[in-house]
Amino acid sequence: MEQLKLFFELGLTHVLDINGYDHVLFLVVLAVPYLFSNWKKVLFLVTVFTIGHSVALILSSYKLVSVNSDLVEFVIPVTIAVTALFNIITSGKIIHNTKIGMMFFITLLFGVIHGLGFSNYFKMIVGNTDYKFIPLIEFALGVELAQVLVVIAVLVLSSVAQNILNISKKDWVLVLSSITLGIVIPMLLSR
Repeated sequence: MEQLKLFFELGLTHVLDINGYDHVLFLVVLAVPYLFSNWKKVLFLVTVFTIGHSVALILSSYKLVSVNSDLVEFVIPVTIAVTALFNIITSGKIIHNTKIGMMFFITLLFGVIHGLGFSNYFKMIVGNTDYKFIPLIEFALGVELAQVLVVIAVLVLSSVAQNILNISKKDWVLVLSSITLGIVIPMLLSR
């Protein structure tokens, strides 16, 4: 039971760690184009991201895949920048209210990339044991809960901005995506 708590908490802190804010930035730009009325779509995308993240950890933990960690650390902010730019380009258009097909595959791929970025640390924690699958599931549950909390916060802020402060959806998406892009550019340059 202690181990369940350990890996679950590790999943929570992986997302919510103030020093690892890249995960939160991705969730912000993923969720900002949506409203509470789209909560099922957003929850679906978050779960798809977790699945991609978990698949990458499984493949890496069982040594089925090996990646250059410097390359992955560079590509992670690229995923955030691409998502922010997509929001900026499509802001005000109906694209986010349509079917989720393209976003599904992009989110899955970006989840894999983010998972690969964490894989070396995770392998170090789990160690060289065959008993990795249950800790991976426990970790994924912690990641999923943390992501849902972040997305709920984004949806609440979006609702307040648009319904109480009367900021248009287009402007809200543009501002939050632009701020995120501004935060990510130095990350790209430093990596």
